[in-house]
Amino acid sequence: MPILTPRPHAAAIACLGRHPDRGAGRESQPLERVALSLEGLEGEAHGGLTRPACTRMRGQYRKGVELRNTRQLSIVSMEELAAIGADMGLGEPVRPEWIGANMALTGLPRFTEIPSGTRLIFEGGAGLVVDLENAPCRFAAEAIEAHRPGLGGRFVKHARGRRGVVAWVERAGAVALGEGCRAHTPPQRLWDPAG
Repeated sequence: MPILTPRPHAAAIACLGRHPDRGAGRESQPLERVALSLEGLEGEAHGGLTRPACTRMRGQYRKGVELRNTRQLSIVSMEELAAIGADMGLGEPVRPEWIGANMALTGLPRFTEIPSGTRLIFEGGAGLVVDLENAPCRFAAEAIEAHRPGLGGRFVKHARGRRGVVAWVERAGAVALGEGCRAHTPPQRLWDPAG
């Protein structure tokens, strides 16, 4: 019996980007097509099978401890970026490349709430596994500030619960702008250790 359920909502890739060098800034470079290997997006600074634990994992591991890299890609929703931009008073959506996104999808409602373990299966066969929600951070806010002075500081507040997710590659393949995908979700229930 399959544990993952294909959902009826069709999504499409609206934006692709690569962030090749953390030392050169936080923005991603727009692309039309990308190759995904089991190490992530080729040429991406967040790629690799493993990564050092960062401050986001400080409650679990010491900084720098080697971990399985479940943060190979950052994926956002165009609908959520439009809502964030409106709430920030930008007069336009937050652009995916400003906040270092590798992929922006359109068509999946309340995307950031998608359950951990969801598979995003693309028309060409590539598959991603959603790990966790991506928390808004000051680095994204600083990048927005560079483009819209005086407004970047509003990002963290307005992006909570809408910043997208991080994911890792389960099945290698190429993906391109406009390519469709479907979400395959695991059973959804709240865990209550008390009962």
